[in-house]
Amino acid sequence: MRIATWNVNSVRSRMPRLLPWLDQRKPDVVCLQETKLDNDSFTELLADELAGRGYEFAHHGEGRWNGVALVSRAGLDDVVLGLPGEPGFPDPEARAVSATCDGLRVTSVYVPNGRTPDDPHYQYKLTWLGALREAAAGDAERAVICGDMNIAPTDADVWDPAVFVDSTHVTPPERAALAELTKLGLHDVVRDRWPDERVFSYWDYRAGRFHQDLGMRIDLILAAEPVAGRVAAAWIDRQARKGTAPSDHAPVIVDLDEAPDGNIGPMVPPPSNPKRRPGHPT
Repeated sequence: MRIATWNVNSVRSRMPRLLPWLDQRKPDVVCLQETKLDNDSFTELLADELAGRGYEFAHHGEGRWNGVALVSRAGLDDVVLGLPGEPGFPDPEARAVSATCDGLRVTSVYVPNGRTPDDPHYQYKLTWLGALREAAAGDAERAVICGDMNIAPTDADVWDPAVFVDSTHVTPPERAALAELTKLGLHDVVRDRWPDERVFSYWDYRAGRFHQDLGMRIDLILAAEPVAGRVAAAWIDRQARKGTAPSDHAPVIVDLDEAPDGNIGPMVPPPSNPKRRPGHPT
């Protein structure tokens, strides 16, 4: 089974890239974030295209902002929109959708950004992550949580930690909230597979940061121990971040049991002109 997660930063804008990517990579389950569509618009735009490729889908959207989806050709049962008891800002937002896909309880999440540590959105982020942990705890043996976590787990997951001092995504409370998920037995499968590699999934559009590989790893796949033990390959599809009108995120791909493209990570293709931060080994 191939599982992927991708913050597309607007499905409508990314249509010319999303459909060819599905045809090329042939994922069995795809978690999408930041769809920026309501449910009717998502259905109108994609239902026929996805059905023609053998996919079912579940979408949780609110129109202009946020929006998450699960796209699967490995079953899509017991769909749940949102999280039980989730907080709002001020009302609950379209940030999570879960379903059972071939026995796995897959959740696509778009974690709140947090904005700045002194903004009310930051506390909302921490509270929302607590609700995610509570939801995941009930299915911890088969859980696969995929998405834009808006947290870099360690300093190794940002291109230069000094740039992010006093910013969100790297603060101890955010990282502690993320660690609470791993304490359930969930594995960060990309980092497990590539413990010492420079691996990013997001690059700001500005200042040529993608071409210099000045990025962050904030898009994660967290998998229960039985699932993590099946991982044959785990990698960032950096090709999808190249070219015309890309998302600022690249897909994360994990292959279970078999690796159709071989062990080709951690980022494919590797950056051609990366800048290195001082003291970084690679």
